[in-house]
Parts: sequence; structure tokens; C-alpha cells
Amino acid sequence: MTPASGQALHLLEAWLEKLRGVRAASDKTVEAYRRDVSGFLGFLTLHLGGDVGKTALSQITTADMRAWMAHERQRGLSARSLARALSAVKSFYRWLADAEGVESAAVTATRAPKLKQRLPRPVSADAAKDLLDIAEVQHKTPWIAARDVAVVTLLYGCGLRISEALNLPRSAHPLPEVLRITGKGDKTRLVPVLPAARAAVASYIRLCPYEQAAGDPLFLGARGKRLNPRMVQKLLEKSRLQLGLPATATPHALRHSFATHLLEAGGDLRAIQELLGHASLSTTQAYTSVNQTRLMEIYEKSHPKGRG
Repeated sequence: MTPASGQALHLLEAWLEKLRGVRAASDKTVEAYRRDVSGFLGFLTLHLGGDVGKTALSQITTADMRAWMAHERQRGLSARSLARALSAVKSFYRWLADAEGVESAAVTATRAPKLKQRLPRPVSADAAKDLLDIAEVQHKTPWIAARDVAVVTLLYGCGLRISEALNLPRSAHPLPEVLRITGKGDKTRLVPVLPAARAAVASYIRLCPYEQAAGDPLFLGARGKRLNPRMVQKLLEKSRLQLGLPATATPHALRHSFATHLLEAGGDLRAIQELLGHASLSTTQAYTSVNQTRLMEIYEKSHPKGRG
């Protein structure tokens, strides 16, 4: 990949500096933008046969954009990664228009490649119960085993993201009947807490050997520090291997299972959206596709013609 150079590089760095200062973008986000837009500018350097400046950037055509996208796909970039790169390029051009008066209708009009919808991969209700049961025997230290059960119960019983469960403070115990969760984008939502989840956390706290202040993390690792998410992932990896479950049986799959099983039980889609903390209903609607897929599988297995 040819790197950006000359005036293009200067413009790129000015934009990234703006992202850091005004939008307070994280280092990871800035580096992702740098990689994507630098790749685009590097392609233009080769494609147009020289350094890319403001004039060249303003004269980009639809054919140029198609050539870039075709080049990226030939390099093996997935449709999802290309869509992300295009989004970064458009963001760069929005800044160019505001800061430098450089505009290109061809860039802003370019459509991202169609993405195949990633359907959630929940585990069955029986498999979720098995994962809860087997979590209790994965560690020989009683308090750690109780902790593991409590975490897995919250993931499945409350539909929490792993980060949301591990960010709970010690003051969250005893768990209330309705828990206030701060999720993505610092958005808060209210989640009902099952008696089983309250009991699991209470059992863990009773056995935990460490003294905890109200602001300390609720879930601790073996040395008394905040529990690392990787430990929960390893717990599920070990458990699913023992149960013969697929690699998709991850901590996040338990959140999917929570939503899918509520939907199967007749739960309202809008209410499930609130429980999950989805900003858009379209995100939650993916679970209806999961439900329909499962129904079709059952139909094909049970219908006389489906059995051949």
C-alpha cells in the first residue's frame, strides 16, 4: 500500500488532530481513521500519477471511487471493512469541505457495498442452563466458582454485555429488583433482575475473601483486582468444549439468547429493545430473523416432505 505524502499527508494530519482535540476521539479510533484514509490517499497517488493536493481531491470522479473500491476488494478487503474505510473517507471529506472548501460530489454519493446481515447466534435454553450448571464446577476454589456462576447468570438472565456486568460496583449488591445499567454511549437503561441472579451474586459476595469498598468492582479476580473479561471468555471456552457446543457459544451469545428466548416467549420487540439498550429498533429486529430461521429448521425436520 502506497502511503499518503505531500499535501495529502498534511491535510490528513490536520484532520486527525481535529479529531483528537475537538471530538476527543480515542487513540484507537484515530489510528483506524489514519489507516483507512491514508490507504485511500495512497491509492490516489498511484492512480492519478503524482502527489495528491486540494485540486486533485476536489476532482475525484465516480470512476476514481469505483477504481479504489475495486482495488481494495482485490486486496482481499471484506465488504464490511470496505464500508468502514468509505465511511472514514467521507468523514475526511466533510472536514475538507468545512476547513478547506474542498468538495467532491462523487465521494459523498458513493454507496457502501451491501453487507450480509450478521444474525445473532444464540444458544438454546437447555444449552444456556447447561452453561450455568457447568460454570459452578470449572474452578476448585469455591468463591471463584460462585463468582463465575454469578457473572454467567447476569449475562443470560439480564442480557448484559460482559463489560456491563464487570463494571458493576460493589455497591450494586444486594441487587435490586430493577438494575440501572450504563451501556454503550453512556446510555442508561433499567433491567429487571431475576431472583436467581440476585441469589447468585449474594452467594459470591458471601464467599469472596476480599474486603470491598462501595466503589470497588463487584467482580474480582483471584488476586483481588477487577475481573478481566478474558477470564470470563476462557470460562465459556472451556465450558462449551466440555458440553460439545459450537464456538459461537460466547459470553455475548448469552445476551443474544436472553433476547431470543424472550421473543420466543411472546416478548414485545420494543420492550426487548429497551432491555438490551439498542439505540435502533432495527438492531433488535435481527432477533426476529433468528426466530424465523429456527422455526424453519424445526419445520423442515418435522414436516413429512422435509424428512424426505
